[in-house]
Amino acid sequence: MTQIVMNNANKKLSRIQLKNRKKILDAALDVFSQHGYRGATLDLIADAAGLSKPNMLYYFDSKEAIHVELLNALMSEWLAPLEKLNNDGDPLEELLDYIDRKMEMSRKYPRESRLFANEIIQGAPRMGPHLVTGLKPLFDEKCGLIQSWMDAGKIAPTDPGQLIFSIWAVTQHYADFDAQVKVLVGDDGAAWKKACAHVHLMFQKLLTT
Repeated sequence: MTQIVMNNANKKLSRIQLKNRKKILDAALDVFSQHGYRGATLDLIADAAGLSKPNMLYYFDSKEAIHVELLNALMSEWLAPLEKLNNDGDPLEELLDYIDRKMEMSRKYPRESRLFANEIIQGAPRMGPHLVTGLKPLFDEKCGLIQSWMDAGKIAPTDPGQLIFSIWAVTQHYADFDAQVKVLVGDDGAAWKKACAHVHLMFQKLLTT
């Protein structure tokens, strides 16, 4: 099992090398989000990046190394909206702002959302340690915060953990099922505003005392 770790290799690379790494990672994000880890191959990634396979292997020595690099970058982005829940803010506004941030992430980063979903569906073989050491403490902390808001009568009572799961399920649907959403309701600005308004109102009604 390869554990997710951050590295500083990028600092030692030239501008051209950094550009090639970015091309590889962007291409790999497309391939992994479409085919999953098992279906992705180095040949597919190299073709998508417009590089030869030997050239690509100069930067990453395996498919797993590319996948872990993408997961490294993803995790800090994925945790940021939850981390921003402010103990001192208005509870309803804080949660609705969190939901709005998650919706915006689904719009901007559908490939990243599918990468994350595919990793979890596979049993989190590369992300497992981070779920334990990174996500779990944050999840427990925010569940405690939400419970304190409920206990104080500031938002309607419900199970904090299940609330967070519901927020993830609803908001990430728009990324993970992006192709279906576009066919059924379109993907223009008006359709997206309607989706955001609906999700916002649904949770507002759930949380209002």
